[in-house]
Amino acid sequence: MDMSDIALHFAGVEKRYAGAPALADFSLDVRPGEFFGLVGVNGAGKTTLIKCLLDFCDVDGGAIEIFAVPHRATAARARLAYLPERFNPPFYLTGRDFIRYMLELYRTSYDEARVARMFGALDLELSALERPARTFSKGMTQKLGLAACLLSGKDLYVLDEPAGGLDPKARALLKLELKALQRAGRTVFFTSHALADVAELCDRMAVLHAGRLRFAGTPRELAGRYGASDLEQAFLACIAADAATAATP
Repeated sequence: MDMSDIALHFAGVEKRYAGAPALADFSLDVRPGEFFGLVGVNGAGKTTLIKCLLDFCDVDGGAIEIFAVPHRATAARARLAYLPERFNPPFYLTGRDFIRYMLELYRTSYDEARVARMFGALDLELSALERPARTFSKGMTQKLGLAACLLSGKDLYVLDEPAGGLDPKARALLKLELKALQRAGRTVFFTSHALADVAELCDRMAVLHAGRLRFAGTPRELAGRYGASDLEQAFLACIAADAATAATP
């Protein structure tokens, strides 16, 4: 595959903390326009992988490229927007101040009408624009982060548990916005513990377990490999098989 046809390229990525492997020989390609889900138990290495991708921490081996640009180069991140798992905006900024600040960082103009439409799409009250972030509930805070991210107009969205803290209505509305990104040909790379969402939304997915890639393919392929009726059962079978392999002398 031509590297110009790859949005994210991980090649033999290694990451250790205090000598213990957090990622081991992780290799994966994500294509432009693909909706890709990364799943795993807590501590599997998902957030570590994203931190490596965004150059928040050094890798101990391997290479990462974003649209064929080495991930250590600042220019590599020009085409992406990111939402962390534990999103906390500066408590003293109002919703409007935060959106303005983030869009300036994304080099995207602030348009009040676009912001209002996005707030409506995520079921976030317009009054949040005037309120300081310290008064927001967890759900409101998450919606604010999502709004800033989705308003960026970028080619690639890296989202770490984007539905965390959202109520059922907001989760459903978020999925509508993500599907709109798919139709627009944008690339989405996200982690999720909601395997039903992965099955519904993702073109492909990967299972990361104990820092190693255990599966990459479509949700249907994962279910078929283990003869499972749904993705949750297939995921359990996948990590159980990995544990059995690790225990074999």
